[in-house]
Amino acid sequence: MAPPMSADAFLGALRDEGVRVVQVGDWREHNRNHKGPWGPVHGVMIHHTATSGAERTVRLCRDGRPDLPGPLCHGVITKDGTVHLVGYGRANHAGAGDDDVLRAVIAEKALPPDNEANTDGNRHFYGFECENLGDGEDPWPAAQLEAIGRVAAAVCRRHGWSERSVIGHAEWQPGKVDPRGFTMAWLRERVRDRLK
Repeated sequence: MAPPMSADAFLGALRDEGVRVVQVGDWREHNRNHKGPWGPVHGVMIHHTATSGAERTVRLCRDGRPDLPGPLCHGVITKDGTVHLVGYGRANHAGAGDDDVLRAVIAEKALPPDNEANTDGNRHFYGFECENLGDGEDPWPAAQLEAIGRVAAAVCRRHGWSERSVIGHAEWQPGKVDPRGFTMAWLRERVRDRLK
């Protein structure tokens, strides 16, 4: 069981991994903690936003939508590889997912198929939304892919986790497809190599 790192430690971990960070407003106190606990944390979840345009995407992930209040993640990774911190604490990004998947993440074992949504993921995962239309055609620039690998490695390094603690939303919640355009197996290999 790992308590979430402090906001300062989180920022420091990202910077230590060489990530370009922009702090958006009151991100340290912007959260959904009044809706339930955050922690213990067990992994990092990667998403695509299904949006385009950095400014619009960051604003949406910070403020949310009428049906889903923000923050919608902890950090937004835009096409240029910048990580925009929009919240810290419980965030509306993971939703309900599969308890078998959570057990596998905790044990750092291969993930089983996600076939139920019975566990609160917002409590247990750091979340990063990545600016991409998610249509399988919108490109993933090299700088953005590099940043995704670095942020995942940064959190894993700080907690002493392996690459098996990095999952995609599609691996957590039935019916989700994100991130689309690269495989999580590829990303985990990249994180593993960074952690060596």
